[in-house]
Amino acid sequence: MAALKKGEIVRINYTARFADNDKVFDTTDADIAKEAGIFNEKYSYAAMPYIIGSGRFFKVLDEAIASAEVGKETEIVIKCEDAAGAKDPKLIQTYPIKEFYKQEIMPQPGLEVKLGDKTGTVLTVGAGRVKVDFNNFLAGKDLKYTFKVEEIMEDKAAKADAIVQMDFGTAEGFSFDFTDDKVIVHTSDITKFNQGWLMAKFRIVNDLRESTGIDTIEFVETWAKPAETKKSE
Repeated sequence: MAALKKGEIVRINYTARFADNDKVFDTTDADIAKEAGIFNEKYSYAAMPYIIGSGRFFKVLDEAIASAEVGKETEIVIKCEDAAGAKDPKLIQTYPIKEFYKQEIMPQPGLEVKLGDKTGTVLTVGAGRVKVDFNNFLAGKDLKYTFKVEEIMEDKAAKADAIVQMDFGTAEGFSFDFTDDKVIVHTSDITKFNQGWLMAKFRIVNDLRESTGIDTIEFVETWAKPAETKKSE
């Protein structure tokens, strides 16, 4: 089949591993997540929507998804230079262990810690010092992805729903109308009180334009007066 174009939307299942030891670090399969010890009960394990060319995945993986056959499992290995890149030695820093004790943290190798506005992983502990790696945890690693394109999404409303789900985290309560020159997004009540909605809206506009080819995106916010509760006699 011909490669998909930028802006087209698919649903995919995938499992991501470190190429050197096959350790799973991400997956859409609940059973695999449980077996790997990374299961998160707050996460919905199911085929996820993905916009071709969106930059949400590494370029090599994006290109592989775009050219994959629907329903066929595909496996690729991505070299570190095409993934998160090499580790930056400047992002590996040493701290006095007392800095951790002040925060009531008992440092040990592998522990994720937050120091100031940075989050890193403890590498070593010894002689009153703690070495912390602030590199992306994928840096310096070759990665292996096994994925399957479950479907190419065609329905406009389903695609819009998937975009809101990706960009806002949920599409519950949203609905959509389409004209030749406009996409109308009827927003959910939860957007009225969500601090992240403004930034999500910008992402939704860009992704809807990319996937539909329509430039005008209109958001409709409805405030309905609650029905009065009848007083009991």
